[in-house]
Amino acid sequence: MEEQIWHKYKWPETVKKSLEPYPNEPLHKILEDIAAKSGDLPYLKFMGTTTTFTETNTMANQVANYLISKGVKKGDKVAMFLPNTPHYPIIFFGILKAGATCVTCNPTYTADELNYQLKDSEAVMVFAFDHEKFAPSTYKAIKGTQVKHVVICQTKDFLPKLKAIIGGLLGKVPKSPFYEDAITSFFSEILVYEPTKPKVEINPDEDLAMLIYTGGTTGLPKGVMLSHKNIYSNVLQINEYVRIDPEETGESQSFRHGKEVFIGALPWYHSYGLTLTMIGGAYIAATVIPIPDPRAGKPPLSVILEAINDYRGTVLHAVPTIYSAIVNHPNVDKYDLTSVIGCGSGAAPLAPELAKEFERITNSWIVEGYGLSETSPVTHMNPTNKIQRKFGTVGLPMPDTYVKIVDLDTGLKELPQGENGEIALSGPQVMKGYWKREKASAKVFREIDGRKYFLTGDIGFLDEEGFTVITDRKKDMIIVGGLKAYPREIEDILYEHPKIKLAAVIGLPDEETPSNEYVAAYLVLKEGETATEEEIIEWCRDRMAGYKRPRKVEFRDDLPLSTVGKVLRRVIKEEELKG
Repeated sequence: MEEQIWHKYKWPETVKKSLEPYPNEPLHKILEDIAAKSGDLPYLKFMGTTTTFTETNTMANQVANYLISKGVKKGDKVAMFLPNTPHYPIIFFGILKAGATCVTCNPTYTADELNYQLKDSEAVMVFAFDHEKFAPSTYKAIKGTQVKHVVICQTKDFLPKLKAIIGGLLGKVPKSPFYEDAITSFFSEILVYEPTKPKVEINPDEDLAMLIYTGGTTGLPKGVMLSHKNIYSNVLQINEYVRIDPEETGESQSFRHGKEVFIGALPWYHSYGLTLTMIGGAYIAATVIPIPDPRAGKPPLSVILEAINDYRGTVLHAVPTIYSAIVNHPNVDKYDLTSVIGCGSGAAPLAPELAKEFERITNSWIVEGYGLSETSPVTHMNPTNKIQRKFGTVGLPMPDTYVKIVDLDTGLKELPQGENGEIALSGPQVMKGYWKREKASAKVFREIDGRKYFLTGDIGFLDEEGFTVITDRKKDMIIVGGLKAYPREIEDILYEHPKIKLAAVIGLPDEETPSNEYVAAYLVLKEGETATEEEIIEWCRDRMAGYKRPRKVEFRDDLPLSTVGKVLRRVIKEEELKG
């Protein structure tokens, strides 16, 4: 990679600028290599049980052979509707070993939201969590799809036997109220299948490892096509870039093989948690602590503090709202968090004061990065030390990652350094395109100087040292607790309400955590109709995931419209922020 502006000033000295050529290997080779090298080391620790890398790899082989026995072919789509439990990496790698593509689904989705994703992805099987909500939602969601089989994953699969028995007797182990026996298998039944890897040829450049769904302000969620090479490359880029320097001596080192403990607080259905924690942890033989619900505990989020304290967690990837909750937790002083050596933050701006307070509590460092589902996800990261990092920026591009700031109209004209424009990215981690969306794919790709660039939809500039600064969002997405909610999708659901004539959805800053937002809906009712804020919020409860639901509902006589009749969200937001 030829030298770029960001290589000249604060590029970490020991970090390579290029890692080419990248391994021509399937993504699951990461697990297989670690199992061969460090198979007896613990990979997953969960509620009193430990699963080694060898055990994980063996069970992943059994999952793969089970899928093949059920008729799953290379290229078929298999969905996962699960929280973070030890099942997740086993099933994920098993799907890949079978030559299939993993479709990760948000476990907070309603049945209708899941149904759309299953239909669009053409999934043929679903792995679902045994829970009073998740399993019934799955059975409802598969109606009218190509799904022929549901595999139920139970908490007791990874509990000590006595704890599983007692939990079952006391009703503390989650359980579905019913099962559709004709189409249902249980994860525990898979573990009798052949434990050797099936022979399936994978083309890392072309074969898809994942379909991960992202939304848009102008349409329904789209499936991002990530190849084996996309994700594998990103794992290598991140591992090369991150350097640990606890004493700020400049003598940095990489993550320690077999020594780190990654806290799995971010959901693994999302590429941020999946790539950086679940897969990235496996790459360096780290122990990973799955956390099914990071907001659990009394007070909320105590489960994260307990995990760091009890397992001596060393690495945490999270969003600013989680770091804020940790800093402001009423019992934070009762936990020993000094085992943490480094943390990454993304999905929303990281306030310098928040970072410094978190570092005071943990005696570690925290740096902000940037990425998208379309980029596997990481494209940028601040240098991982307190001297070179730069607050207010998302850092420097990963090795082999090119950044251009281009004009907003065509996306083809590169703008001068320091000038605001759309951020365009090129690198081995950039997606192949959107699933079954050729026009949408063509809209976001440009060829510039003989290289293919992805238009991110985010506006920013390169500063004098080559750090990328994000100044605005081209799209109207709303960041809720690090998750992205899309106004058009929420509005489309609101329009299904029989009383609503017009709807506009915007994001407003949360006063308690300014880097976070909440959803606000502005409605015009049909003539003669009346409704209350509580009525609309309750109606939304069964129709959209919690982070998408409006926290504020305001009724108006009219909404600002453009000359062609489009609701002007921008005008509403400007009015609210001024108010």
